[in-house]
Amino acid sequence: QVQLVESGGGLVQAGDSLRLSCAASGRTFNNYAMGWFRQAPGKERSFVAAIVWISGNTYYTDSLKGRFTIARDRAKNTVYLQMNSLEPEDTAVYYCAATPVKYYSTSYYYEASWNDWGQGTQVTVSS
Repeated sequence: QVQLVESGGGLVQAGDSLRLSCAASGRTFNNYAMGWFRQAPGKERSFVAAIVWISGNTYYTDSLKGRFTIARDRAKNTVYLQMNSLEPEDTAVYYCAATPVKYYSTSYYYEASWNDWGQGTQVTVSS
């Protein structure tokens, strides 16, 4: 059974950077993609970024491209989300997710495409 444990959230000021980590266990992830979603107060959970474990191919929601970077360390079975130039609008609970690799990469943008989820980590950006 896949287990995903996020860490690295916290309270930061606008303009700061933060790196989230997601430790994955329970299986080999060679045929998997890993992703990050976020849910702001009063809003639905939305796609942030995804990475294919073997190839390293990455996918981002357009609005965050350039500020956020997803990466993975295969030796540590860990996925990272580097967040730079944080804004108050980035305040949300950030969730790590895992799913078997999809034929159509656009599938990663949809919450229903993801099988396993972490418990989430809170990121709060003050102005």
